[in-house]
Order: sequence, then C-alpha cells, then structure tokens
Amino acid sequence: MADIPADLVRQLRERTGAGMMDCKRALEEVNGDLDAAQKRLREKGITQAAKRSDRETTEGKVAIELGETVAAMIAVGCETEPVSNNEGFLIFVQRVLDAVSQHGVEGASELEDERVELAARLGENILVQGAVRFEGEEGEVLSGYVHPPANKIGVLVHGKGNPDVAYLLAQHIAFAAPQYLTRTEVPEAEVNAEREILVKQPDVASKPEEVRGKIVEGRLQKWLAVRVLEEQEWIHDLSKKVGQALQEAGFDAIEFRRFALAE
Repeated sequence: MADIPADLVRQLRERTGAGMMDCKRALEEVNGDLDAAQKRLREKGITQAAKRSDRETTEGKVAIELGETVAAMIAVGCETEPVSNNEGFLIFVQRVLDAVSQHGVEGASELEDERVELAARLGENILVQGAVRFEGEEGEVLSGYVHPPANKIGVLVHGKGNPDVAYLLAQHIAFAAPQYLTRTEVPEAEVNAEREILVKQPDVASKPEEVRGKIVEGRLQKWLAVRVLEEQEWIHDLSKKVGQALQEAGFDAIEFRRFALAE
C-alpha cells in the first residue's frame, strides 16, 4: 500500500470537501494519483455529499443522555423527515451522543468521516448542529427535556435543587427560548445596539425629545424580558416570573442550553 503524504490528502480534501479518512483511502486505492482519487470519491458519491453541505438541515433529531455527574445533548440535522427516522441516521445520532458524553464536545468531530459517508449514502446533507456536555458536582442536578414527537427541540439544565423542578424548567426553556439566564449575562454591546435601533424607529423619533428616552427604555425592558430566563413568565403558572417560581421552589439554575433544529 502506498505511503500517502499528508499534503496530498489535504489537496484532495480542498478539491472535494470529503473527509480526511475518505481522501486517504481513495489515494491509497489509486497509489497516490490525485485525479484518480477524486474520480474514485465521485464514484462513491462522497463528493456529492460535500456539495450538499450548504443545504438547510431543519429536520433531524435532538438527543440527550443524563448521568449522575455528566449530561450531554446533541442536535444532528438532515433535510427531510424520512431521513430523520432512517435507521442509519438514528444510529449515527446515538454514536455522536455517546462520543460527546464520553469525550466532550470535541468527540463529535471524531465522527466527521462517518458523517460524510452517511450523507453520501442517504443523499442528504447531514450536519452536527450542536453539542454540549455539562458536569455536575455532588448535590447538583442534571436534567433535560426533548419535545415529542419530532424530537427537534431539546434543553439541558444544570442546577441545584429538586430534580422535578429542573425538568419543569427544561420544559419552560424549550417553549420560551430564553437566551440568557440573568440580565447581567446580556452583553452590553447587544443592549446598546438594540437601544440604537429603538431610538431610530419612526414612532419614537416623531415624539418630543423629553419622552423619547422613556419610550425607548420601556421597550428595552420588554426586549430584555423576552430574552432573560429569570424575567420570563413561568409557563406552568403565568402569574409568576421564572425567577420567582424558582426561588419559591428553592431551585438555583446554574446553566442551560437549548437546541432547536427548525429555528
């Protein structure tokens, strides 16, 4: 078997977009002939898979694995619902989840060649759209929720307190889609950018100068309330904010992540 230089593998990857191992195998099969290797990849359908990489992947699955001290969540997208329920696709989803659970987020990249081969076999763009791994210490809670039946929205929660409350919180986050846990987490640059937009809105600019500031600040508060978890209305009791509900339940949210394939 020919000894394939790494630079030759890189050249073939740049030509085709195929995975490293696919390129190396193709070059080995043709004794290092770059053009022949490119043809071999085309024959296997792997270059077609690379060309699909810009297609939207709004279908697929979000999957969660919960342990006592480690929890992982991944989102793997595809183009159509039938492929999202294909046995080969579901096996790949589980393999990605296992890799992230065991090795962290970087574990997903170790399956890149397998992803490319699956995309070639199924004829669709397959993409790992998200991966996260939380580690909990003693006395902390790891919980999650995947919204049925499509399993395209999922939430992972890390906190302290009642596990049942953690699950309710995960359900809330799946529905309300907060971006930040507390107001202090919202980047100042993002707040300032929104303030500048609000100031320039026609119905604000037309108002007297002395009231513009109040209108802008009022709208800015509403904008923040939609994005900050603690300030959202608790979907399980709309008379309360999330922060109030969690405080009454004695639950402290440490971090969360939400994946949604169709958004």
